Amino acid sequence: MCIMEKDKKLRPMKIFEILRRETDEDHPMGTETLRAKLEECGYPCVRKTIYSDIALLNDSGYEIMCNRKISNEYYVADRSFDVPELQILMDAVQAASFITDKKTKVLVGKIAQLAGDKKAEVLQKNTVEFHTPKSDNEQIFYIVDKIGNAIEERRQISFLYFDYDILHQRVYRKEKRRYTVNPLSTVFSNDNYYLMCYDDKHGNIGHYRIDRMDDVNIEYTPITETEESKRFDLSRHKRALFGMFNGEDAQVTFQADKSLVDHIFDKFGKGVHMAYGEGNTVVFTADVQVSKPFLGWCCSFGNMLKVTAPQSVADKVREYAGEVTQQYD
Repeated sequence: MCIMEKDKKLRPMKIFEILRRETDEDHPMGTETLRAKLEECGYPCVRKTIYSDIALLNDSGYEIMCNRKISNEYYVADRSFDVPELQILMDAVQAASFITDKKTKVLVGKIAQLAGDKKAEVLQKNTVEFHTPKSDNEQIFYIVDKIGNAIEERRQISFLYFDYDILHQRVYRKEKRRYTVNPLSTVFSNDNYYLMCYDDKHGNIGHYRIDRMDDVNIEYTPITETEESKRFDLSRHKRALFGMFNGEDAQVTFQADKSLVDHIFDKFGKGVHMAYGEGNTVVFTADVQVSKPFLGWCCSFGNMLKVTAPQSVADKVREYAGEVTQQYD
């Protein structure tokens, strides 16, 4: 069936769309095939027109490659992402627990399509199922969008927050009364996505799992400007946290076995200053928030890591270790 002829001025962009979607260096498209596809889309033309349109696209920086034969073959080789980069993005989406199963499939498909139809098929066939436990909060993208808009507009947000009971049913905190906070940023940590915010009521920086938020609203109230929120440094704050649990700020000095150097850099970043200690040890100092997960981290390396200062933090590690061992007596 003949499709109504469309605006000829849009034809060059339709050519690029077809070639970008359906070709690559291993799968070029002949002139006649391209002409037939254009006609199906409502852009009938002759070969000469295709040649001039492709020349126009190349002059405009779109870079369509040509294998010169009896019938020229065209393809788009230069894309925003290389195949290995797309594979990494697809794996990251698969592994992210805050993205639901349904949205994981949609996102993986969209990312694969950035490589064009031919390579998208190969990419999706090679996708590995991570079997990551996934969130069931289908509103996650809308919530992230609202948080981003609120940060841009410098307005507060309010929301409901929930946990799960043993039947995996939502149990709302504060008897379903709303939380109202000043949004600062979003951050991905430990396989979850968090809202970082300043809480007027408690006067501190807090964080909430975005997949546990519900009924998010942007408020008319502008964000509260405080010295703490102005000084907020996301990268420094994240390094100080353990498992996204808040605690008392402290500068802690450690002595550790040299074999833990990689673990130390993984946790505190390459900026942490280390020096050689006695025997087979290193010493380093880091800014931390002293929470139960931090105390657990200190104990997780056994006698290979020790808090040497301040004494108050060393005492908390000792008390924590005693509480853990006591329950096995």
